Amino acid sequence: MPRVIFYTATTLNGFLADDADSLDWLFAVPGGEGGDGAFQEFLSGIGVLVQGSSTYEWVLRQEDLIAHPEKWPAYYGARPTFVFTGRELPSVPGADIRFVRGDVSAVWPRILEAAADRDVWVVGGGDLAGQFADAGLLDEILVSVAPATLTSGKPLLPRDLGADRLTLTGVRQAGAFAELTYAVTGEQS
Repeated sequence: MPRVIFYTATTLNGFLADDADSLDWLFAVPGGEGGDGAFQEFLSGIGVLVQGSSTYEWVLRQEDLIAHPEKWPAYYGARPTFVFTGRELPSVPGADIRFVRGDVSAVWPRILEAAADRDVWVVGGGDLAGQFADAGLLDEILVSVAPATLTSGKPLLPRDLGADRLTLTGVRQAGAFAELTYAVTGEQS
């Protein structure tokens, strides 16, 4: 059974993005662009990506993917990507993007089928990862904590998840980042 992993970076005080959904703070940190050996190993086990509309729109803008769709594989390869949205969004030409609406539990069978026994990466945002946790579908949180803070922004995981649901399973230094891995158990009660 594939695992569902929320793999992301956060500021020291728990923000994924600033108030304008920008990740400029992340790219200002040495190594913030990612791509080290551990990330490549992680990515090799991923069959499907899942993201919210804000994450998807940020990537579209940041890389100008509508005008330059050839950049998509550098981000995600040929993997299917499910984008949860309540709006009509443009699709990157040639990319396997599947726009979906509604509850993650209702879409889960389609995600599971597309994963083909490989893991599912919840790219972002935090609320979408929280919806997977609420449904009892989130297996792991892998978070890289950056040496940066923001005064406000999009929270890492806007949910109450206590020690009864989170177990620390790994810690490592990755350049300027502290990488923490947590196993997630159970459903939100």
